Amino acid sequence: MSASAEAVPATAAARSTSPSALRFEGVSKRFSTGTLALDAIDLTVDAGEFVSVVGPSGCGKSTLLRLASGLSQATAGAVVTGDVRVSYVFQDPTLLPWRTVLGNVELVGELAKLPRSERREKALRIIKLVGLEGFERQRPGQLSGGMQMRVSLARALLLDPGLFLFDEPFGALDEMTRERLGDELQQLFHSRRFAGLFITHSVAEAVFLSTRVVVMSARPGQIVADVEIPFDYPRSTELRFTPEFAKMTGVVSAALRRKGKGELT
Repeated sequence: MSASAEAVPATAAARSTSPSALRFEGVSKRFSTGTLALDAIDLTVDAGEFVSVVGPSGCGKSTLLRLASGLSQATAGAVVTGDVRVSYVFQDPTLLPWRTVLGNVELVGELAKLPRSERREKALRIIKLVGLEGFERQRPGQLSGGMQMRVSLARALLLDPGLFLFDEPFGALDEMTRERLGDELQQLFHSRRFAGLFITHSVAEAVFLSTRVVVMSARPGQIVADVEIPFDYPRSTELRFTPEFAKMTGVVSAALRRKGKGELT
């Protein structure tokens, strides 16, 4: 298990030969207030890559996801998604409280007009995959925060997305639950190899989950470093306690201190 990777300029990062699922090409975003949130972002996420983004609060991390999903439009440059289905996992589970776990997971299948038998079969299979078998008839108010986030992940998985956008999905959870869901998410990534863009304030979480970690500067957000993570999948929870893992978190943290010009909060 090597940990020889170093932070390098984003333009010099090694690229995969896989087709890209998402590209930001010279993207800038200025809000109507005049605030320049993002400045000249160039970033590619290839099929089979899990890319995490870290940076100071207010640097435009979540704005990247809104641009990627089409919820917001770039002021300059282009955001290009490949021919893949996109799923967005928000900071909160955003579940319908009157629906059961099964009903919440099936919802996107209903909206996509999947036949009832097909969406029911897929929903039950994915509920089992995320460790919620036996809770199909429970409602969100009867579940813990971690279980609610599992429902959100299951719902996003229903339509077999090629690109996952994650907006700090574990940020509100306690540390043990956060680590446990991180273990499960990287196992899902290992088995399905979707493309992922993951926003987080946690350097350790970013290193544990990712094939690459991108470091952003303070506003206006620019990509100042791109760190290749050398660990193979699947990753055991014990990886977090190894010298190699500590070295990689140190590389990312050093890039933040050197170029982030802000505090990671």
